[in-house]
Amino acid sequence: MGPHPAVAEVRLGVRRSLAGLAPGGLVLAACSGGADSLALAAALAFEAPRLDLRGGGVTVDHGLQAGSAERARMVTTVLTALGLEPVQSVRVSPSGPGGPEAAARAARYQALDDAAARTGAVSILLGHTLDDQAETVLLGLARGSGARSLAGMAARRGRYLRPLLAVRRAQTRAACTALRLDPWDDPHNRDPAYARARVRQAMPVLTAALGPGIAEALARSAGQLRADADVLDALAGAEFERIQDGDGGLAADELTGLPAAIRTRVLRAAATAAGCPAGALTAGHVASLDAMVTGWHGQRWTDLPGGIRGLRRCGKLLFTAGSRTGAGQPAGPPAREPGPPAREPENAEGAGGRD
Repeated sequence: MGPHPAVAEVRLGVRRSLAGLAPGGLVLAACSGGADSLALAAALAFEAPRLDLRGGGVTVDHGLQAGSAERARMVTTVLTALGLEPVQSVRVSPSGPGGPEAAARAARYQALDDAAARTGAVSILLGHTLDDQAETVLLGLARGSGARSLAGMAARRGRYLRPLLAVRRAQTRAACTALRLDPWDDPHNRDPAYARARVRQAMPVLTAALGPGIAEALARSAGQLRADADVLDALAGAEFERIQDGDGGLAADELTGLPAAIRTRVLRAAATAAGCPAGALTAGHVASLDAMVTGWHGQRWTDLPGGIRGLRRCGKLLFTAGSRTGAGQPAGPPAREPGPPAREPENAEGAGGRD
């Protein structure tokens, strides 16, 4: 008799994701102890030796809840019992711009990158499911974050692989039940203080109102938009390399001649290259930068996340270290091109990026 259908589905996703990796390579499963990542880790432990690969695991302790260190220890015990080796637990202290979700995400990925560097891992598996993909698309819609956010999460980005993007969350839980694994349910997933938790609570309402298949439809839309966004990003990347000067400035007249879809991507790339956290850079920030290109009338500056300031000077858009006290509290007026009297920018803060 074969494995439970849910176990087989998860294993198939992992097998397909690992195809093409060089024999002998180490692959780490990032595991929080939840049903998604626990089912993923078990599938890696099963599939890796059959593909002549080594499977390991890493859990990240964010230290945000009481007893987190003990839970991390329990996760490493389970991962080791599954046959994964090496297994590591990493403690992080999330901080930085973009709110607690963005800070935790940045700290988590940095910890995973560091774990890969220490162990020589060629890939890291993440347990995001089709439900997570659908929620990401809804978050992008709610935030007005543009096509890239609506394109959702990539199945493969650098060393990161997401084998379960075609698997429903109910299936990962069923797989854990079939394998007698006891997943941990993170209370943050139900805490309405977090945007993703609120979106998760909205999905059953949408399903009841519009019928079944909403999550699958959103995931399909993400896949279709990703192909378009990849092309636009590639075109914008080439234009960014062509336009920027040695100081990271961008010629305003060169930007003006670009299509809006390309120009705004170039502005976003320039801002992140200057040090803005990508997850905290909103559509409103990019629109303010774009106004200095297409609607120039002598505005002062735009304060951006990460203490970066975008300003126009001598026909160029520049990115400098600005006031870290926030928008509306500039450190001092920069030089302006001739034009109407300067006015304070209207930079309303808003949620942006994606979790």
